[in-house]
Amino acid sequence: MKSVEIIMIPVKDRQKAKEFYLNLGFKVLVEAPAAHGETWIQMGLPGSNTTISLAGFQGIICETDDIENKIKRFESKGIDVGKIDETPWGKFAWFKDLDGNSLCLHQK
Repeated sequence: MKSVEIIMIPVKDRQKAKEFYLNLGFKVLVEAPAAHGETWIQMGLPGSNTTISLAGFQGIICETDDIENKIKRFESKGIDVGKIDETPWGKFAWFKDLDGNSLCLHQK
């Protein structure tokens, strides 16, 4: 993994949460329709490469250049990674840490 790309923050009301983070100095980077009729809201601080997503669940999305190789390396260490989902935004593969926290690999 080369960087933490997106930190997904669970929120009850995405629009109210967006206003809160705008007041903190975040900027809206993406606001677009997402699965199940929801809205994907991705925000960032000026000059920062790590962003946040106001979401229905928590997770950390980490960028990688070679998702297949990274999954093989993780699985050789006993880390179970889910199937690769191919989307218009890249390839994603989810897994959990020992405490059940969601992490995701993302290859653009």
